[in-house]
Amino acid sequence: METEIHPTWGEYFVRDEVEAAEPDELTVWYLGGNGFVVRSPETTLYIDPFFGDGDPPSFWRMIPVPLDPADVTRCDAVLVTHEHLDHMHPPSYGPLVNDLGAPIYAPESAYERPHWDGDMRVPADRKNVVEPGDTLRFGDVTVHARESNDPDSHGSISYAVEHATGTFFSGGDSRYTDTFHDIGDEFDIDLGSLVFGSFSRIYWSDWWTDDDEQPETRVTQMYMTENDVIKSANALGLDRLLPVHYDLWKGAEGDPKALHDHAASFPYPSVVEVGRVGDRFDIGCPGRRPFGVLDENDDQ
Repeated sequence: METEIHPTWGEYFVRDEVEAAEPDELTVWYLGGNGFVVRSPETTLYIDPFFGDGDPPSFWRMIPVPLDPADVTRCDAVLVTHEHLDHMHPPSYGPLVNDLGAPIYAPESAYERPHWDGDMRVPADRKNVVEPGDTLRFGDVTVHARESNDPDSHGSISYAVEHATGTFFSGGDSRYTDTFHDIGDEFDIDLGSLVFGSFSRIYWSDWWTDDDEQPETRVTQMYMTENDVIKSANALGLDRLLPVHYDLWKGAEGDPKALHDHAASFPYPSVVEVGRVGDRFDIGCPGRRPFGVLDENDDQ
């Protein structure tokens, strides 16, 4: 299993984009798959960071690796939604936890049943088990852990990240659940991420099967279809929908532009924002800013 990170963009993205920014509101950078950097004026959080190549023959990475976590200098906490390799990945969060001293928060199953057979790189004093209903505070940001519905996980959660300027919701790999109505009633979500993708033929190795099952190739639904994504967005009352995970794995991709037609007949989301790796989303301003595109106020 691969243990080294091979960043496609060197140190430029994290140095000249993420850490060079001085956000005056909650700001989110999309790392591809289901990973995010979330920053506020005081706080930097990494959610489900994954900078690995994949786990062939089942999973082949399709997108750039935007950064090497060894180049990160700002991280107040790492938040993990569940145990799967592209969410709980020691080479990706290890430098943030070991070198920067950031605490890591994850469901118990992410520590007990990870898809990883090496060193988990989680010192005891930085290891934190999080459960639905927990509230975490980091500087000027409050994170609420809530229930999730990932049938392929042994235990998953979602996160609502609150700041005075707005709220970002990360659903992890959750599919639709009635709990989304409760979360939507509890929080006024400005920007929410939901997984979207296609059915795929996946070789389910011993990482994915129970001990008494033989590895085999299966036709598998790993993420939500167009209809379920829009159903979930309406349950959550999302102002802005950010579809995710459609870009990461070979054979499980989807076309997020299709969501515009599915959303047209429903009150939510107001905006479907199709992001790519490295895109920036400001909580108070609809639209995305791609990495490398100058702002009108930047020097020409």
